[in-house]
Amino acid sequence: MNNFARSRRAFWGDIRFLIGLALVALSIGGVWAVLSSSGTTTPVLQAGRTVVTGEPLVSGDFRTVEVNLGAVAGEYLEPGDLRPGLIASRTVAEGELVPRSAAEPADARRSTTLVIESSTGIPSDVATGSVVELWHAPAVADGAPAEPPRILVADAIVATVTRSEGMLAGDATAVEVVIDRADVAEVLAAITGGSVLSVVPIGAGS
Repeated sequence: MNNFARSRRAFWGDIRFLIGLALVALSIGGVWAVLSSSGTTTPVLQAGRTVVTGEPLVSGDFRTVEVNLGAVAGEYLEPGDLRPGLIASRTVAEGELVPRSAAEPADARRSTTLVIESSTGIPSDVATGSVVELWHAPAVADGAPAEPPRILVADAIVATVTRSEGMLAGDATAVEVVIDRADVAEVLAAITGGSVLSVVPIGAGS
């Protein structure tokens, strides 16, 4: 009986010893995996300039950088992901890593661009990628009371700003803006109807 008890204790002692070795091995393996992954980098695309909504994504606008992104590496575009027909689904700022969510097929495009002559001055810090409001004051017929200006488009994105040489902040400026296709008809109607259009930076009235 005593021999049986000693044999049983020895058996369980061996099992515990083997389990202990397995746990140590797992711990060492986990540390090694963490250290290995910390030195792993992934080539991803970084914007070399600000790319606005609706613009084609072409290799010349991006550079490849090696970045340690860990578990989120798959959420960013790599050089091999660029292909003809991709456009920006949102504005990508200069220097920003390009997330996959910022790219979409051109046939899914929901926006377009229009050139607006702003009747008011535009601050110098309004540039490509800035979000602005389009306001319009309807043309007034002779003898009719003037209608108050109102917002035509609440969230247009500036694609380009054209300022002539010598223009001051108070002069008219041509601005190419990205707007939703659903707003195009109303904007064109305002332009052809003689409305006075103004480009107002978001927060300018606060």
